[in-house]
Amino acid sequence: MVAALALPILLLLMASATISAAETAMTAASRGRMHQLEREGDRAARRVNKLISDQENMIGAILLSNNAINIFASALTTSVLSSIFAPGSYMGPLIATAVMTVLIVVFAEILPKTLAITRPDAAARFLSIPTYWLVKAVGPLARAAQWVVRQTLRPFGINLSMETDVLAAHEEIRGAVEYHHSEGLVEERDRRMLGGVLDLSEMDVTQVMVHRKQIAMIDAALPARELVTEALEIAHTRVPLYRDDPENIVGVLHAKDLLQALARAEGRMDTIDVMAIAREPWFIPETTNLKDQLNAFLKRQTHFALVVDEYGALQGLITLEDILEEIVGEIEDEHDLAVAGVRPQPDGWVTVDGAVAIRDLNRAMDWDLPDEDAVTVAGLVIHEAQTIPKVGQTFIFHGHRFQVVRRERNQITGLRISPPIERGEAG
Repeated sequence: MVAALALPILLLLMASATISAAETAMTAASRGRMHQLEREGDRAARRVNKLISDQENMIGAILLSNNAINIFASALTTSVLSSIFAPGSYMGPLIATAVMTVLIVVFAEILPKTLAITRPDAAARFLSIPTYWLVKAVGPLARAAQWVVRQTLRPFGINLSMETDVLAAHEEIRGAVEYHHSEGLVEERDRRMLGGVLDLSEMDVTQVMVHRKQIAMIDAALPARELVTEALEIAHTRVPLYRDDPENIVGVLHAKDLLQALARAEGRMDTIDVMAIAREPWFIPETTNLKDQLNAFLKRQTHFALVVDEYGALQGLITLEDILEEIVGEIEDEHDLAVAGVRPQPDGWVTVDGAVAIRDLNRAMDWDLPDEDAVTVAGLVIHEAQTIPKVGQTFIFHGHRFQVVRRERNQITGLRISPPIERGEAG
């Protein structure tokens, strides 16, 4: 009788091992690799992607079928062994429990899952056919089980939709990048670039814009010669023009349009009608996130926008370059200063202009100062101090010492910041 039991137990264990391997392979397979293979015409990869697209149903079907097989194998073994011993004896169930625990854990769980995790992509493609038909057959039962689970949790205030995503795509990518960076497979610069792309939808234009106090602009009422001279002295290719009040932007002068006008006028600057060649300004709300603004720049085929608040007051300007720098880092040309406003000192401290963006300082010095509550370094000091500090005051927060060295009226214009200090030194 025991010999007759061996074959069905072996077949059941093989089925359980196959299902366990499929579970591990399907969840560990690289989605990016599978999508690439599918684009290349790989049918197995297409089946894997189809299974992964409804991961909850797939895992439910796998768990349901695997547990059913293991329970049936254990019950079959218990039935046979119990018939060998005297009626009412516990030896049969005890032996069956011990034997099946070892067989299931070692040969139907650990062994197949270990093999699958070593080459998950290949294993997922190899097991895609049996897994597909398994989900097809057991899927309805798995959905029914999920419905029971949801109804059971509902009285406790836990509501789960059928479309609940276990892991957001962005966080999955970010976690993978951080992991490979810690393993030395992704360089620091590449990690920051990939992180910058993921951060675009979480940042608004106010975090990277040029503040209105730093905008180089020209009075449109100036005589043509003076206006052209000022425009040529400014390092930027696009210059806002205002009338009467710097808040009243009436146009944007592009250097290329100005040069074309100068060529047509044969160098006679007094004859140029600057407002005739100025472009219409584009105003955007300060709540616009960087991802949407990047798409808007590409759609409108323009690289310059003025940021206004809910009352229409000018807050700053943003360019396509500002957004790209959040991804690739500072883009410098012959007119730019390397990390403008950040000047490392021989003693390790850093002299910083108050208007320097926190993100720029972090990138320049490889620091990790928070930028959730303030955009500039001066704003961070004021936020933490809960007052407008006086010259000479020193504060310690976020692992650095901040010393105010310059102040104009109520604006902090210069600071000295220490390198990261040890926890003991902060006291």
